[in-house]
Amino acid sequence: MKNIVVIGGGTGLSTLLRGLKKFPYNITAIVTMTDDGASTGRLRRETGMLPPGDIRKCIAALAKNESDVLDLFNYRFKKGFGISGHSLGNLLLMALSDQHGGFEEAIEKASDILNIKGKVIPATLEDVHLGAEFKDGMRIMGQVRIAQYGYKMRIKNLFLSKPAVSNPRAVNSIEKADVILVGPGSLYTSILPNFLHQEIKEAFNKSSAKKIYIANVSTERGETDGYKLSDHIKEIEKYAGDFDIILANNRLFEKGSGDGYVDPVELDFADDKIVLADVGDKENPLYHSSEKLVLNINKIIGQK
Repeated sequence: MKNIVVIGGGTGLSTLLRGLKKFPYNITAIVTMTDDGASTGRLRRETGMLPPGDIRKCIAALAKNESDVLDLFNYRFKKGFGISGHSLGNLLLMALSDQHGGFEEAIEKASDILNIKGKVIPATLEDVHLGAEFKDGMRIMGQVRIAQYGYKMRIKNLFLSKPAVSNPRAVNSIEKADVILVGPGSLYTSILPNFLHQEIKEAFNKSSAKKIYIANVSTERGETDGYKLSDHIKEIEKYAGDFDIILANNRLFEKGSGDGYVDPVELDFADDKIVLADVGDKENPLYHSSEKLVLNINKIIGQK
């Protein structure tokens, strides 16, 4: 059984996991830990806990009875002083962390409760925030603020608020991987922050696993406005290193069929390592189809 390691965060990573769990793989999700928005941001500020949001999404995606769990785990309270806006899954992870002595212990307990297929591992266990330097020289701290400033200016470089040691379990998983999948997801705020951890980056580059980068279907406002496929590849290789395969979507939705702020990622780059396939969701062309995505990954790695 192949050891599949997926690296990313947020909605894109959970979409991939949702498809992978249907096949006989040993799955490990390494999740970025720089989220500071919405419920996650409030919990970080008010309690000092590590960001639970992306972890929650991945646990829910890997749950064997996801249909029974997802709505409840991702439910956001709509009223109540102090609780309005919070996700139930985030609060559950906070409670489990208090009960069992730490964030990793909370993840393991939640994973057991929901009977997930695979492992979910934080990229780091240190309290760290994402920073970005923009083309105009402005330096912004915080994932949410970065995306807001990015509406008018391109990102030049990413950095962390402090050097943060990689989670040893994440490094060990990369070292044992047969296949490493990176993406899809928000390029600057979900994917690339994982590779700002030196030990993760070094393990990735030393690994003999087949390395596959899953390019986004669409651009993202505040991060990759106007980016073509070559721009995405340039940035991922700048931070992570070389890939064996680039999986890109060739079913391009028409301009204007999105939400008014995004475009399909233009296929302006040709290379032997680029695999083109229809991996877009028919109903929501801004995102990948979980089923199509994994079907094509299976073809690439020889899984029937």
